[in-house]
Amino acid sequence: MTDGMPERSIKLTDPRSLRAYAHPLRMRLIGLLRSDGPMTATQAATRLDDNVPNCSFHLRQLARYGFAERVPGADGRERPWRATARSTSWDDDSDDPAMKAATDQLNSVLLALFVQRAQDYLAVRSDEPVEWRAAAGFGDAMLHVTATELRELTEEIDALLARYDDRAGDPTRRPVGSRPVQIIQMAVPRGPVPLGDEQAGTDRD
Repeated sequence: MTDGMPERSIKLTDPRSLRAYAHPLRMRLIGLLRSDGPMTATQAATRLDDNVPNCSFHLRQLARYGFAERVPGADGRERPWRATARSTSWDDDSDDPAMKAATDQLNSVLLALFVQRAQDYLAVRSDEPVEWRAAAGFGDAMLHVTATELRELTEEIDALLARYDDRAGDPTRRPVGSRPVQIIQMAVPRGPVPLGDEQAGTDRD
């Protein structure tokens, strides 16, 4: 690995860590550290158009919960921060009220960030080269699937995207002309739960 970031994922399993992560600036900071490598609070503030004390505070909070850590700097003065893992995950299948509330809060923050990033792209889309305008964009599909089929489909999509994982930490593996592209995935059920699913807790044939 060229950036020294551990090749692992952090899984959030308790309401406290979920709430700690559910902050727009903290999630943007972690995303920046993962995409661009270690940097100081001053550098992060410049990139995110925020102030240094605010970024410094939230980087310390991320470190408190194990999402970020200090690493040696080039000049020995200000030590930069790096992400401790390449991804963060959590489950949405808990029936515990505190866990459900915490995951709802985190998912809400994440959705708002996704919407903002899409709006940021639209603001500059007219300046993009035609080949990138044609390749990028938005779309949706209406499927009729069971919960099991939806999970299988998500796993298949994850496996497809994983083909490009080795490029994240090793720039030498990135082909000429490549650039960072964020694939935003949402699976949003519509309509009522089919009769019988709530009682049985399983998919029907």
